[in-house]
Amino acid sequence: MSKQHSSVRAYGILLHDDKVALVRSSNPQHQPPLWWLPGGGIDFGESPEETLVREFKEETGLGVDDPRLFSVTSDVRKRDNGDRIHTVRIIYTVRWVSGDLTHEVHGTTDHAAWYRSDQLDGLNLADYAREAIQTLLRK
Repeated sequence: MSKQHSSVRAYGILLHDDKVALVRSSNPQHQPPLWWLPGGGIDFGESPEETLVREFKEETGLGVDDPRLFSVTSDVRKRDNGDRIHTVRIIYTVRWVSGDLTHEVHGTTDHAAWYRSDQLDGLNLADYAREAIQTLLRK
């Protein structure tokens, strides 16, 4: 019998020198590899903004601040094991303050990179991330 789960997550859009910071899924079943915005699940008692800063550091090595609410998205999808997951994503814009781009080890992501907007079309980018980046760049 399949289960239903809810997940609330915080993600950030970091634009710096006309490039956006993205992270790649470490799941080998994602072929081609799937990219998304740095961020992740909110720990108990943690604010979305605290989550965002923590996850950015873990996944990219970058220190960010000044999170500004950009959008909230929600979707329901089926996982590979048949379970259904309802994900609510709180998306912020952030400002780079410190650090050099590094890769997460033993996490849900395994690579961090900067991409120019003209490089995004050929990338297997999560739908929510593509939509958020495109909306921000149109402003």
